[in-house]
Amino acid sequence: MKRLYKFLIACLCATLFPFSVHALDKYSTDAEHSIAIEAQTGKVLYEQNATTPASIASISNLLTVYLVYEAIEQKKLTLNTQVPISDYAYHLTIASPMTNVPLDKRSYSVQELIDASLIASANSATIALAEQVAGSESAFVDLMKEKLASWGISDATIINSTGVSTDLLENEDTQVSDEKQARENRLSALDVAIIARRLILDYPQVLEVTSRSHFKLNGATYYGTNPMLRGGAYEKEGVDGLKTASGTSIVATSLENNMRIITVILHTKDGDIYPEKRFIETMNLMNYSYTYFKWTPIVKAGESYHDSKVSIFNGKHASTPVVAKEELMYAKRVRHNEETLAKATGLDTVFDAPLAKGTIVGTLTLADTDLIGHGYVDKQPSIELMIGENTPPASWPFSWWNHFVRYVNENL
Repeated sequence: MKRLYKFLIACLCATLFPFSVHALDKYSTDAEHSIAIEAQTGKVLYEQNATTPASIASISNLLTVYLVYEAIEQKKLTLNTQVPISDYAYHLTIASPMTNVPLDKRSYSVQELIDASLIASANSATIALAEQVAGSESAFVDLMKEKLASWGISDATIINSTGVSTDLLENEDTQVSDEKQARENRLSALDVAIIARRLILDYPQVLEVTSRSHFKLNGATYYGTNPMLRGGAYEKEGVDGLKTASGTSIVATSLENNMRIITVILHTKDGDIYPEKRFIETMNLMNYSYTYFKWTPIVKAGESYHDSKVSIFNGKHASTPVVAKEELMYAKRVRHNEETLAKATGLDTVFDAPLAKGTIVGTLTLADTDLIGHGYVDKQPSIELMIGENTPPASWPFSWWNHFVRYVNENL
């Protein structure tokens, strides 16, 4: 029966998403705001009303957990650090309609609270993490705003660590934004994609949490709300996160054919009536992205890009080839026939021999012109160029003459 159910879902998605070249221009999501990006480079694969801020609810937990991982990296705490549960956070687990798990033990490890926050959307666990990192939730809100600003996000409204509407909160310590009417956290789909990308790139261990459908706490098992994970009703191969929110939104990520994408669906139409619609829309957006974009190399590690070389002074040869220190790849649109180029910089410099293999001499930056919407959520990617082979100096008579000529040219 379970296999039949998944088969019917797959058929429904195929019906909603016709795979044809014509669909490339006609495809749209049935959500108020949506975006898909390739995670490594940040290339936008699709966007729809992606810059208008909207309520994000517990998607806020992604930013909170980012700051927790950052605090761990800064040696301020560890995954095993025991976090006390404040009276306020504990009270919300027993006297509030918001999503939570019991925290009766009143002290839990950072790892346990991360699991509860990301898998079960436990708001009190998220608040406890915020209080542990910054001393209070209001101070943590300041950290959230500072981090967003450092990423170039300026249109955010952040009032607490969880995204829960203040209608459900009675916390004197919760900082309300300058807009007095603001009742909940608001970010655009583009903003959310940036946050998710930074979390995955900077702290990829988060996927070990978000790929799990359940976790244990106090001897009990708690299940998450992402049925796109393995074994779920909307299982899709390659999906290993990231965060659901209310009944109408989801941030998801998938790795397929060596290309990781991030999708953001905010407020599916009729999502309150059909909460499963966000998963169908996400599946369609992922299918669209993987159908029309392929992970494509510009240059592989150790290879030369367009036979690039640098000039050598006093070398056995007048020039030497340069190669890529690492591969440079991007998401190429399948029907885009123009060659995507890259721009090399720093190769006009004349280098003195000897030069050891691996010496960095320049940079190769992607120059992708097939842009969708914002193009890239960050700068287009670049890699270092290095000397591809040891470059010995000229033999003694030639070396003496080379230096003599240089001296004359520079001083006489």
